[in-house]
Amino acid sequence: MVSHSELRNLFCSADAVCFDVDSTVIQEEGIDELAKFCGVEDAVSEMTRQAMGGAVPFKAALTQRLALIQPSREQVQRLLAEHPPHLTPGIRELVSRLQERNVQVFLISGGFRSIVEHVASKLNIPSTNVFANRLKFYFNGEYAGFDETQPTAESGGKGKVIKLLKEKFHFKKIVMVGDGATDMEACPPADAFIGFGGNVIRQQVKDNAECIQYFRYFKYSSRNNLQARNPGVEILLSTEVVTAHPPSAPPLGAVLSVRDGSPFLPSWYLSHRKCYKDFFKKGNMEG
Repeated sequence: MVSHSELRNLFCSADAVCFDVDSTVIQEEGIDELAKFCGVEDAVSEMTRQAMGGAVPFKAALTQRLALIQPSREQVQRLLAEHPPHLTPGIRELVSRLQERNVQVFLISGGFRSIVEHVASKLNIPSTNVFANRLKFYFNGEYAGFDETQPTAESGGKGKVIKLLKEKFHFKKIVMVGDGATDMEACPPADAFIGFGGNVIRQQVKDNAECIQYFRYFKYSSRNNLQARNPGVEILLSTEVVTAHPPSAPPLGAVLSVRDGSPFLPSWYLSHRKCYKDFFKKGNMEG
């Protein structure tokens, strides 16, 4: 089990941070939005819930959902033009500050590359740092399936991507951030997993993660560090914890911040269904 201090040190020294996209970087589930656009929302949404909770193998769920949607190239393009995905509040600033610190940022998604690349462009993340599933179309633009050779097309695929990143770039420490079971199972080979519960809480992740952080939104704040020799900035990974507080605990917020290379992790974490509280000795508490 990763301890509070170990997770803090891992985040501080990470070479790369990998973000899930659906319900993490963006507020929606891309495949559900595509299903809604194509008129088959209800059936597909239930399949998505089961897949993200780990109840159904990911590839099987993806195959079944796409068989119902049958999206054409034109429908995907119209979806992006008419109903573009909404970024989770604060993610743009967080990614920007990570990049300023020369931390490599990757998007690893079980969603569709055409949608994920659109999101990446809004965050100034190069397409080479995007790993997602590819839809296939016939010459007339009709749906022809998806590329089943992509690692993200199956359960365990995100872990395979992270293993590849470590081998290719020699990253020593990678942090995975996401909401679903496929994100949680990517650690290991990821060195730490931070669960994001700001858009949706997956019960299996909540119940089984050894060490998990839940937040409602990402937040960036720039402040002068009066005690530091050089003014610094803080990266705040959200404020309001989603988990239930013990009866005696006030509804405090929690902040994951990085200031001048020194991290301050959230005051709340879950470990085997137990909730612990640890007030910061440094940093800020926000409610």
